[in-house]
Amino acid sequence: MPDTKARSRRTFLGSTAAAAIAVAGGAPLLSACSGSSGGDRAEGATTGKKLQGILPAFVGSDVVKPDLPSKNGSAIGFTTAPPASELAVSVPEKLGKGSTLTIMAPLWGTSPKDGNPYWTAMDESIGVKVNWQNQDGNTYGQKLGAVLASSSVPDVVVIPGWELGGKIPSAVNNKFADLGPYLSGDKVKDYPNLAAIPTGAWQRAVFGGKLRGLPMPTSDIPNIAPFYRSDLFTAKGYRPPTTTQEFFDLAKEITSARNRVWGCGDMTWAAFKFFGVLDEKPTCWRLVGDKLVHRVETDEYLEALEWSRSLYSAGLVHPDAKAETGDLGNLFTAGRVWMYNADISDWYGKTVVQRGDSPGFSMAAMDYFHHDGGKPRLYAGSPSNIWAFVNKNADERTIRDVLAVANFTAAPYGTKEQRLKAYGVEGIHHTVKGNEITKTEVGNNEVFATYEYVASPQQFFAYPNHPDVAEGMVRWQQRMGAFVTKPLFYGMQVQEPNRWADLNSQFEDLEKDIVRGRKKVGDMQQAVSDWRSRGGDRLRDWYRKLLDETGGQAS
Repeated sequence: MPDTKARSRRTFLGSTAAAAIAVAGGAPLLSACSGSSGGDRAEGATTGKKLQGILPAFVGSDVVKPDLPSKNGSAIGFTTAPPASELAVSVPEKLGKGSTLTIMAPLWGTSPKDGNPYWTAMDESIGVKVNWQNQDGNTYGQKLGAVLASSSVPDVVVIPGWELGGKIPSAVNNKFADLGPYLSGDKVKDYPNLAAIPTGAWQRAVFGGKLRGLPMPTSDIPNIAPFYRSDLFTAKGYRPPTTTQEFFDLAKEITSARNRVWGCGDMTWAAFKFFGVLDEKPTCWRLVGDKLVHRVETDEYLEALEWSRSLYSAGLVHPDAKAETGDLGNLFTAGRVWMYNADISDWYGKTVVQRGDSPGFSMAAMDYFHHDGGKPRLYAGSPSNIWAFVNKNADERTIRDVLAVANFTAAPYGTKEQRLKAYGVEGIHHTVKGNEITKTEVGNNEVFATYEYVASPQQFFAYPNHPDVAEGMVRWQQRMGAFVTKPLFYGMQVQEPNRWADLNSQFEDLEKDIVRGRKKVGDMQQAVSDWRSRGGDRLRDWYRKLLDETGGQAS
């Protein structure tokens, strides 16, 4: 799974002519919020009775029992790998009716050739032929903009949340089908694996008053983790810090520019958690008295930037981070950086690569803390942040076959369907020896996380080759989950008015400039003042109306 926070938060379609073309001819944009009464509107959020009439029924899966159950909203975990003969079956009969589908999805790697054994096996098992239109994940927004602006939209298009800005939500409303007639309420029971997807993930898949997306669920726990080299810490007798001052002091002790070792990489993402900063839209608002306050207006936001800046000023951050070159993760595994922040998926990704040559390699995520050493103030993230959408011109057979693919790809761990999706064909793409599953060279070149994006089960971590990593990730989430609260507008798919689509675009680059010393904290204060006058105050009023109508959370 890609690092969903490592991509730029600015979106390609936010201010381009392509966006205007993409939504041309669609429904007119309305300034009012849809509120609890719902309505097929391009702005606002769908909540209340309208939402309840749209959402699929939830029927939990008991096909496989996890080794590590969920706690405090964490993912579930698995530390063992059943042999093929013991795998459960979650799709007892082939649901596909033989359609040929085109699916456009991001890919971080080289797409395999058509007709490869992995795709062939998946096609045969599902009963649907998929022609993949994989695009470079690093430039996916550009391709997405061009596709949504054209008249030639694939049968299925995957859209990650980090590309969901500007006018893209309006394009989603106008370009993609309503799946409610096939999935709302008890209708989803025709697809048991889809019925087991948590309700919150489906709620985020409601766009413009319609169930348009097939979700990839996540947990409420922040996906960004502050990592440290636990093997190097142990060798030196270091303990993970419990305050930002301890972090600074430890980074200073570790840093030796002469030996080409630095205490940390850029820590801004973690700093936002250390200082209790709200997340991004729509959960970027806090009610203070009777007034909504945006994250960029809070003292903790400025304090987080100032502390991140202090690490740079003291020379404790690797120079590549300041230059915004290189790969901090690779510097971390090479021992040039001892602490950095990244998506929690890096824990496994880095470990599996390094332990091949260095069996003693270990890393871990330090627990979040409040900057002064108190309990952390963490906010629940989005229940889903990647969705697959079906072309609005698709006929019923095509939609049913897309749902057949989604039901297969949403199979839980420990099933034949998930084993094939994640590891390919045994003997060709992977081998199983005892408790270990090992991908072959062919498997590494052909089995990529593309089917994952069509639909996925409840979040889980399953690493039988490295059970300590799976357990470490689940336990960390369980501990952090105890401190997670739900912010205003949690779980809502809020579509802001297009006239304010670019309002927040300035802050990302300015944050980078401030922490790297190219701008001053005072420049952010001026930018916030400008933001208010350019529309921030009016956006605040718009959100306040939405808050009054919905209560801040879907009911």
